[in-house]
Amino acid sequence: MKYWLVKSEPYKYSWQMMVKDKTTYWDGVRNYQARNNLKSMKKGDKVLFYHSNEGKEIVGLTKVVKEFYQDPTTDDDKWVVVDLKAVKTLKRAISLKEIKSDNKLKDISLIKQSRLSVMEIKKEHFEYIIDKSDET
Repeated sequence: MKYWLVKSEPYKYSWQMMVKDKTTYWDGVRNYQARNNLKSMKKGDKVLFYHSNEGKEIVGLTKVVKEFYQDPTTDDDKWVVVDLKAVKTLKRAISLKEIKSDNKLKDISLIKQSRLSVMEIKKEHFEYIIDKSDET
């Protein structure tokens, strides 16, 4: 199993929309590295949902329920999607500011590759973030 983080601008597709939809395909990726990450995702992989630009925080947990296939929003066969299913809303959102100030997260992909919209997360970072989100 691998662990991932996907970013979405809340005004385009928010966590609340994800929860309402329950399952969605993750479309619109037009970066080759992000596309390759989508292609590497396997059914059952866990995925953190991050609000970018507005909020700048990890707000939810999803999982991959269907591996990559042609992005239905384009005829260009270079671009793919995966299907994600909402698993849970984090008890407490984890902000980018908090991540940047936490020494245990100094090597997280979110900081190292800040412009990438789909990225792999180390298991220890993923588990640490989930644990932190359970703290009140």
